[in-house]
Amino acid sequence: MKSNYAVIGLGLFGSSIVNTLLENDQEVLVIDKKEENVDRFRDVATEAIVADNQNELALQQLGIGNFDNVFVAIGTDLEASIMTTLICKDLGVKHLVCKAENARHAQVLEKLGADEIIQPERDMGQRVALHVMEPKILNDMKLKGELVVVEFELTNPKLFNQTLKELDLTNRYRVSVIALSHMDDQDAAIPNQSTVIKAGDVVTILGTRKDVKKFEDLATK
Repeated sequence: MKSNYAVIGLGLFGSSIVNTLLENDQEVLVIDKKEENVDRFRDVATEAIVADNQNELALQQLGIGNFDNVFVAIGTDLEASIMTTLICKDLGVKHLVCKAENARHAQVLEKLGADEIIQPERDMGQRVALHVMEPKILNDMKLKGELVVVEFELTNPKLFNQTLKELDLTNRYRVSVIALSHMDDQDAAIPNQSTVIKAGDVVTILGTRKDVKKFEDLATK
């Protein structure tokens, strides 16, 4: 079943969210107070509306409370961001994702009940720094608590031509392989205990950063 999405604020960040959702064939309502921003999505979004996002009646009439996911992607207008977040929570939005400009803004949004808070510049800066420090890591996603999901290529021959059951990574290294792709396959797949590790495989690993880093050092020798 498809989820439905609403994106409020169509700056660079909001537009990027909308484009990604549309590329994945999702139903998207876009809202911005500037007509020129809305016009860019009139022919592609499910619905494109010019509206004052600080007007509770306007958002109520648009049925914001009925959406599975709402992104408040408002830029530097902190008052508008805070008021829109408050209204969305009052209208019963199921999953609210908000953009924050700084740590203090994020704290306020958290207290208002935002389910997820994104600080794009900070988050991207962290990802770039981690990639430079650990260039073999292809992708890195932080989860709640100490858990991370990390993707990298296996280059240590000692791991090749063994099944995941034989490698016993969970007991030996306290990490789990949650996805794997062979060099001769286009798509990643969810592995099982009989999956054989081959040279050049790309694995997606779940574990604490400390444990994942320890395994990554071994796996990419």
